[in-house]
Amino acid sequence: MNIFFRELKANRKSLVIWSVCMALGVLSGMSKYTAYSGDNANNGVLNELPRAFRALLGMGDFDVTKMSGFFAFLFLYLELAAAAHAVLLGSGILAKEERGKTAEFLAVKPVSRSAIITSKLCAALVNLLVLDAVILISSIAMVAAYNKGPEINGEIVLFVLSLFLVQLIFVSMGTLFAAALKKPKLTGPAAAGVMVGSFVVSEITNLTDRLDALKVLSPFQYFSYSGIVRGDGLDPLAVSLSLALAAFLLWLTYFCYRRRDLNV
Repeated sequence: MNIFFRELKANRKSLVIWSVCMALGVLSGMSKYTAYSGDNANNGVLNELPRAFRALLGMGDFDVTKMSGFFAFLFLYLELAAAAHAVLLGSGILAKEERGKTAEFLAVKPVSRSAIITSKLCAALVNLLVLDAVILISSIAMVAAYNKGPEINGEIVLFVLSLFLVQLIFVSMGTLFAAALKKPKLTGPAAAGVMVGSFVVSEITNLTDRLDALKVLSPFQYFSYSGIVRGDGLDPLAVSLSLALAAFLLWLTYFCYRRRDLNV
């Protein structure tokens, strides 16, 4: 438990900064809704944009003149930022002991490496839950302030739930990189690079249906925002796949960390 509370304290400042930035991101994004929802010629131009161009902008098939479609468009960027936070949190929470030369301090304590990882993962999970709570509350509040149509609180909850599952994958990926790579300074950049690469794959698959098979390589494509907007909810298969992938990455993290030589 000492390790758990130590990690919460160590990441407190970072969590506050990320939380403020995400809340401001929601506020900044929603403040632009009036420019899309107004009854003017610009809306017709947006809806007539080529599918590929709309995909690159993150609009997909959404009707951004409606609050549900606009929020789905905005949430893509919130998800990208939250995924970056998750992967850097996961890699840093393990690798920092070796970077800071404090791994020896933990190694001599009467606690197993598995217990160390578990305590750190629990602290990371709390960080994710707090950040998601900030996103959820700020989203509901800002949508209520700008929305003039039907309320979409149910859709917002589903968006945040899908985000949490994506974060679980990336935080697990980050811890795996920290456990597997021998050079702790490379874990953050390497994990972030894979995350960015998966986002690029997501954008590429949005451009054409011929590459749908590649969607399995990108957690950003596991959940259909269009489906959430239509009221279809979360795909049980996507939920199962996300949980299974996160569990597998965590298993690899434990496996690699228990067998590696720590840089002390």
